[in-house]
Amino acid sequence: MDEIPRDRLTGSLRRAAVKKHVAAIHVSGKLTLLQRKLSNVLLLNAYDTLSSQTRHQIDARTLCLMIGYNSNDFQTLKQSLRGLAETVAEWDMLDEKGRQEWGVSSLLSYAKLKDGVCEYAYSPALAEKLHDPKVFALINLNIQRRFTSGHALALYENCYRFVRTGSTGWWSLEMFRRLMGLDDSNYYESYKHLNAKVIKPAVAEINKTSNIMVTPETRKRGRAVTDIRFKIQENPQLAILDLDDGAGLRHGAIYTKLRELGVSDRLARQWLQVHGEDVVAQKLDYVSQRQNVESMVGYLSAALKDDFGGAGQGAAQASPQSAKAKRLGRVQEAVLARTPTQRDADKRLFLSRIEDSGARADFERFGWMSPMNIKEVATFWEDLVPGIFDDVDQG
Repeated sequence: MDEIPRDRLTGSLRRAAVKKHVAAIHVSGKLTLLQRKLSNVLLLNAYDTLSSQTRHQIDARTLCLMIGYNSNDFQTLKQSLRGLAETVAEWDMLDEKGRQEWGVSSLLSYAKLKDGVCEYAYSPALAEKLHDPKVFALINLNIQRRFTSGHALALYENCYRFVRTGSTGWWSLEMFRRLMGLDDSNYYESYKHLNAKVIKPAVAEINKTSNIMVTPETRKRGRAVTDIRFKIQENPQLAILDLDDGAGLRHGAIYTKLRELGVSDRLARQWLQVHGEDVVAQKLDYVSQRQNVESMVGYLSAALKDDFGGAGQGAAQASPQSAKAKRLGRVQEAVLARTPTQRDADKRLFLSRIEDSGARADFERFGWMSPMNIKEVATFWEDLVPGIFDDVDQG
């Protein structure tokens, strides 16, 4: 499976980690690998509006692409969504006042597919917990794509949320089997079988594949193993995969200028991702020369949106009346119609298909208006949004 390029890991891949996770949501381990990946993508797509919206949407084609499922067999997608609606998420934690709170909820309260769009929702109580980074950790989708075993991904998820504390803490074998989805199997009641068939292979895949390394430790009563925990440390060989949300963009001079101007961290990264540093720098220069501007941030936002000063897409601009310009205009409209999370996914998917280093560099500079990738961009968006260029003269 093609890997999402490391140098383009931007967007909502992982929120800032906290020093100590005070609680965790345990999700039934009976999910298949596809369902587990699907669950993470749906959460990532909804994360920014978990607190403000009760329903979330993502087009089904993007959803399939993001989980590495390129088939048009929507029956499989339906079965996976059904599995998430039937899966239980459970939490047992202390609230802010130190009071014990236990709760249980289906992972999705509902999901539906209509006109190529997947709509879904979380219960209000679960949405609140999922949005709190002290309770639940989002998973880097670039790392998720590398897993081939559902048990390995399940163990990774349950270990990753404790990466800052260095250990999962002790789990009874009963709890561990439940987290792995094995609690109804008599075969895995034997630690010998559990260790050989689940623990060792999962640990090996995590240590080879992900940004952390885990080491199991056991506790015994007599000769019988009763508890297990996993010591966790960062994997120095793959640490680059664990970039946080737009970390690379935060090191640029243009990002610094935006922050000094009063632009929020998230908005600054979004502008840089959508427009590119060159365009944002040009608009900053244009805005800085204006006088009697009440809100520099507001004026800059308008300058980027409406291309004040012109040449907003550099060398990629074409004659307004040409078919090429019309196609580029359609692409711009399609990009603006996407959420920030979807835009990140689109860019990563497109870059994963470009092998030529020069073409990659050109796309990184100009984005969807890249002169070297005009045909490839048109093909990509035609696949993503069928019919997008139907009424454009192709001559």
